[in-house]
Formats: sequence, structure tokens, C-alpha cells
Amino acid sequence: MSVTATRSPQVAPKPARFRWDQYQQMIDSGTLDGMRAMFIHGEIVTMAAMLEAHACGVSLTLHELQRIFGVGFYVRPQLPLRQGNHDPEPDLAVVPGGPRDYTTMPAALLVVEVADSSFHYDTGTKAQIYAAAGLADYWVLDIGDRRLLVFRDPDASGYRSELTLAETDTIAPLAAPTGSIRVADLLP
Repeated sequence: MSVTATRSPQVAPKPARFRWDQYQQMIDSGTLDGMRAMFIHGEIVTMAAMLEAHACGVSLTLHELQRIFGVGFYVRPQLPLRQGNHDPEPDLAVVPGGPRDYTTMPAALLVVEVADSSFHYDTGTKAQIYAAAGLADYWVLDIGDRRLLVFRDPDASGYRSELTLAETDTIAPLAAPTGSIRVADLLP
């Protein structure tokens, strides 16, 4: 007697999806304590450990942005920045005012991601999220290729303008057009 095997319908594994309120409950209950995590597209995304080059790039960029923006602006290092149903934690976000001005999520004037192992995620998924939220000025400091990518002119489908700047180039944030930063000064 032969048994004919029938194949079950193919079903791909799916990640667990959460609602924003469920994510907040996990934070409040301490479930995510000790994790470097973000909430993106309904998923809890863990972030890699920060290496020295990344940390140095964040510190150098923080220093330059504080110099350019000065009093009246707050450069937020690695803090949540809710964008719709997403809660990315950019390396740096410049917002008007100071740290005591915000008990709710601020609107950023500039967001900077320092990319080493996260380059494709920062220029893909995160760029899409920031563009859809209308963030006018988004920078990705590419440590590996020693360059700065500048994304501007957002719409719902992404950024319509992308500039690639070399170490020898300078840039001014849209919100501080008279300030000038050399790309080399941001790189470790």
C-alpha cells in the first residue's frame, strides 16, 4: 500500500506585529529594559551594539550641530522620535527649544543617523519613515565610505533630492542656512 503525501499550502513565517499601545505597555512594564530597540512598522527592531567609530561619529556630529545651532535649539542624542506609528531612535535630532520644553514628542528640524553596519537600513527604511513624516532635512553619515548623504524635499513616497558629499565638502542645515559644517569634521 502506498501513501501519497500531499503538501500543505506554503505559509511563510511572519514576524509578530504589535500596536503602538502594546509597545508602550512593554516599555512601561520593563519588558524591553536593557534592549536597544525601536518600533518600526509594528515590529520591535533591535539595534546592534555601538562600536567606537559609530560613537565617535555621533560625538563629533553632536559637537558640530551644537556649535551651528547654539542657544534656542536642542540636539537630542539617541532618543525616541515618534513618527506616526514608528518610534525610531535617531543618533541625533535637532529640535527648537531645550530639553525641558518637551513632555510630548517634538518635531525635528534635522535628523542625523551615523551609519556603519546600518547603512542600508538608514538609507532605506528610516529614510522612508522620515520622508513620509515630512522631515525636510535628513542626513546619513556613512563612516565606511567617508561621506555624508543629505536627503531633502520629502513626500509620501520618499525624498526627491539626495546629495552625496565627500570629506572635502561643506553643508549647512536647512534650519541654520548660515552655519557651515565640513563633512571631514563629522567623520572619525
